[in-house]
Amino acid sequence: MTSLAVPEHPWLLPGALVGAVSPDAATRRPRRTTRDWAVDTLAFLLSLLWVLFVTADALSPDPAMAAPLPHDWMTGVDALLGLVCCGLLWLRRRWPLGLIVATTPLTLFSMAAAIPLLIFYFTVVVHRRTAVAIAVTGAGLLTNLVFSWVRPDPHMSYWETASWGVVLSFAVLAWGMFVRARRQLIVSLRERAERAEAEQQLRVTQARHLERTRIAREMHDVLAHRISLLSLHAGALEFRPDAPADEVARAAGVIRGSAHAALQDLREVIGVLRAEDDGAGDAPEPPQPTLADLPALIAESRSAGVRVNVSDSVASPGEVPAALGRAAYRIVQEGLTNARKHAAGAAVTVDVAGGPGAGLTVAIGNRWPVGAPAGDTLPGAGTGLVGISERVTLAGGRLAYGRDDSGDFRLAAWLPWPA
Repeated sequence: MTSLAVPEHPWLLPGALVGAVSPDAATRRPRRTTRDWAVDTLAFLLSLLWVLFVTADALSPDPAMAAPLPHDWMTGVDALLGLVCCGLLWLRRRWPLGLIVATTPLTLFSMAAAIPLLIFYFTVVVHRRTAVAIAVTGAGLLTNLVFSWVRPDPHMSYWETASWGVVLSFAVLAWGMFVRARRQLIVSLRERAERAEAEQQLRVTQARHLERTRIAREMHDVLAHRISLLSLHAGALEFRPDAPADEVARAAGVIRGSAHAALQDLREVIGVLRAEDDGAGDAPEPPQPTLADLPALIAESRSAGVRVNVSDSVASPGEVPAALGRAAYRIVQEGLTNARKHAAGAAVTVDVAGGPGAGLTVAIGNRWPVGAPAGDTLPGAGTGLVGISERVTLAGGRLAYGRDDSGDFRLAAWLPWPA
């Protein structure tokens, strides 16, 4: 089964998304793509500039961002913590939850680590389930209340500062949930497309299997008929070695023609099967027999010496559907083949009747053979009647075979013929 195509530009996608749609996603860790490197570099530079800006503002005589810490050395520690968080940004894709848990205490007082901590928080929302994101958000809202009291803004009141912190937290939460939902949608669409492709491949395989079964059934019917004719003519030559030369030549011609036809049918079937194996499923199929070919089938049996009495009372033979006529033809062919195999020399009766709305009835009968069968009786696989039964069932008809009240063998089928 062929998988879906790899994205044309995977370097433009997040590594987690490329890993989710790759064939070996379950066996390897998603690798950082070019886009991820660019985003991480930008986040690192932005965080570094923020640390430098906040540190310079805290050391100025009149800080504009937040109230300065009590001692200058605390400002240096805050800057150092901000630089450490900037370095940890390169590990946030591998351990997002561990980093946010380890750095959450810094949100109580650190202004320099604010941007890296927001990026950690955004990463957790994108890469972890909603319950984890909400728990982290709740912890951040609590620490925000403490931070607004420890580092008050010189130009806003406590509640204004706390409110802006809540707004910023919810904005990052909404943005991260949107990104996560979008990625999940892409992955689900990809999985749905893969399932649809797999189901399509399964349907194609099943259709090919059904077609091979149909071809095998047709081949069984055709070859069994022709080989039984070959056996009958060869048996006649063996029974009468002193026959006139013209009769021997005629029988040999019939044997040669039947063998050639059997080889041709076998060659066509093998060609169709090879075409399916090569993927060329549009090879032309030989024309299938219909009810109009029934006289030729009877003539073949009669030329082999079989006494066949035919009663054909089909109301509208020109209106017989092709599938219905093919099924009737195969039923008669199987009946004649069985008669030649198991009741050699017995007369065979073929009755075909019906019309639109009433259905088509096909019956083949012959006298039950008396005594033990001859040692050179043609072997049978026992699948001919099984195949005919399956054919009739698929057509929505009924089939019955066996000895009737008079002791003769009778094969009778009724096939629906829509009005």
